[in-house]
Amino acid sequence: MSFLIRTDGVTTSAGRRALLGGSGLLLSGTAVALLAGRSVRAAERAGSAAQDTRILNTALGAELEAIAAYQLGADSGLLQKPVRDLALTFQGQHRAHADLLASTVTKLGGKPVAAKDKYNFPTETLKTQADVLRFAAMLEKGAVSAYLGAVPVFGNRDLAKAAASILGDEAMHWAILRNALGEVPVPEAFVA
Repeated sequence: MSFLIRTDGVTTSAGRRALLGGSGLLLSGTAVALLAGRSVRAAERAGSAAQDTRILNTALGAELEAIAAYQLGADSGLLQKPVRDLALTFQGQHRAHADLLASTVTKLGGKPVAAKDKYNFPTETLKTQADVLRFAAMLEKGAVSAYLGAVPVFGNRDLAKAAASILGDEAMHWAILRNALGEVPVPEAFVA
């Protein structure tokens, strides 16, 4: 079976094998869906769900890393009781984020990423409570930046709203940790 493909005003004929990439001709998921008789909207939703699942799994991986990092801090013996309690509170919030992200990945038909057996944390530099707090603050700042970058690329706007909610929590963690270090809690008017 041959199809007519119009590209830049030139009509060419291509067989099914060529359309599916056998000759190096690449078509978007939307084009393939149209050729298969599905609507563009269905193809966009499928592509969007796959992209959203990848974003969610990336966020889930970061949340699992944060859970492990806070456990490292709590077990280090370097944190005074009120700071250790705060670290465990933040860990619990990361656990709640991870649970939500994992269940959402599953609902979208994906497989949630698992926690790593071992994370490469800079344990040799963690000698004091301040070192642990700086490390946690660095992770929280990274989480803020990651969620800030993810929010606008979600295809599903409800997922974007949920990510923005988590972003707010990560920003509060970062501010509180900076404050605990005696630093200005909110160093800039805008998060970069």
